[in-house]
Amino acid sequence: MINNALAKRYAKALVQLGSEGGLIDSFRDELSKVDTLFRVNSDLRAAFADPALTLVQKKSIMSELVSKTACSELVGNFLLLLVDKNRVAFLGQIVQTYEKLADEFSGVIRPLITTAFPLDDSQVTAIQSALEKKSGKKVVPQMVVDASLLGGVITQIGDIAYDNSVKTQLKRIKDILQKG
Repeated sequence: MINNALAKRYAKALVQLGSEGGLIDSFRDELSKVDTLFRVNSDLRAAFADPALTLVQKKSIMSELVSKTACSELVGNFLLLLVDKNRVAFLGQIVQTYEKLADEFSGVIRPLITTAFPLDDSQVTAIQSALEKKSGKKVVPQMVVDASLLGGVITQIGDIAYDNSVKTQLKRIKDILQKG
């Protein structure tokens, strides 16, 4: 629970900073690059968790990372602050929270749309338009193909799922027939 509150505090501060300069999306991209490096590189994570490395050494590593990923000065300073406060271990959580808060601020939803087969662009656009009309927000769909659905669509927005798949409809029919 403390980690969530901590991540939210840091992410909220960065969203506020980004909103002042219209930099929310560029901050998202920069943070995502750095977070990806941490997720795929266990040596990098280990370096920041190593108590044998001094704060100066860790700041040097982070400065090098910031320059290689071409982060803005503000994001670079933010990452160095995480090093100063010994919060680098929470970077992944901070980035996830930042993305959620940035979407809320920008009025964006990112539904997960699962289909039995790949949809063409016109079908995706139709679903996107319908969701934008219903929600009143900008929709950035994330498409997933799951052949086990047989047909239909499952749309998940946050904790809410709209399941119109053939698989689920067949299961409902089976349940009705079994109950008699």
